[in-house]
Amino acid sequence: MASPYDVLGVDADADDTEVERAYRRRVKEAHPDRGGSVEEFRRVRGAYEAILAGEASPPLEAADGDAPSADAATPEGPTAGGDADAPGSRAPGGAGGDGRDDDADPATRTPGGSRIEYLNYEVLSDHGWSIDDPDLFEKAAAADLHPDDYGKFLAESGETLLEAAENRGYAWPYACRGGACANCAVAVVEGELDATVDNILSEEMVDDGFRLSCIGRPVTGDMRVVYNVKHLPGLDDLRLPADRFERARADD
Repeated sequence: MASPYDVLGVDADADDTEVERAYRRRVKEAHPDRGGSVEEFRRVRGAYEAILAGEASPPLEAADGDAPSADAATPEGPTAGGDADAPGSRAPGGAGGDGRDDDADPATRTPGGSRIEYLNYEVLSDHGWSIDDPDLFEKAAAADLHPDDYGKFLAESGETLLEAAENRGYAWPYACRGGACANCAVAVVEGELDATVDNILSEEMVDDGFRLSCIGRPVTGDMRVVYNVKHLPGLDDLRLPADRFERARADD
């Protein structure tokens, strides 16, 4: 049985910096568009989460030269698959039929859920708006935009922002679903998302309000977010091709 350390290719005494560096390397190698597979991507993500949580067993010596089994590389738990069914699908990670992640850290749950007001970045140029406009959402509310471009929904307690959007029928951009790219990035104008395992966005981007919707759970009662910002400078370089994940299915 391969340990999470074997999956990432690091020693059991590797420090956080070494683990993060190994994860960044392996997650790119494992991406389907770069010669990997959805299954391999999930194993890499699961190994990283197990090490961060202190749940990883140390590497075991392979007997008589037998290679460890990659199929049992990580413990059961949240994974970062790209199961991208039609809008309404849920990301892996223990989400039940109502879209809630029953295993989510209670600290990331918002009693009663969060009221999300959203705006599609693609419509800003059409109206001469800027993402920094202090009255951006007031102008959007008065502009009679299509429901895909502007509106409100309730995110249930424990849902990630991406899960919440999908479970209400919206098709927001994403690729890996595991916090390893910027395809699902949003600009948080008001409120906050918890994103404790985000190692993709720079500190400057985080300070500017950008978050990853696939791993971020609303932690405030009200939020305003601009989604579909993946082509903004800085974020565009962190994108991954989404087509192979979008063709993936849970029963592949």
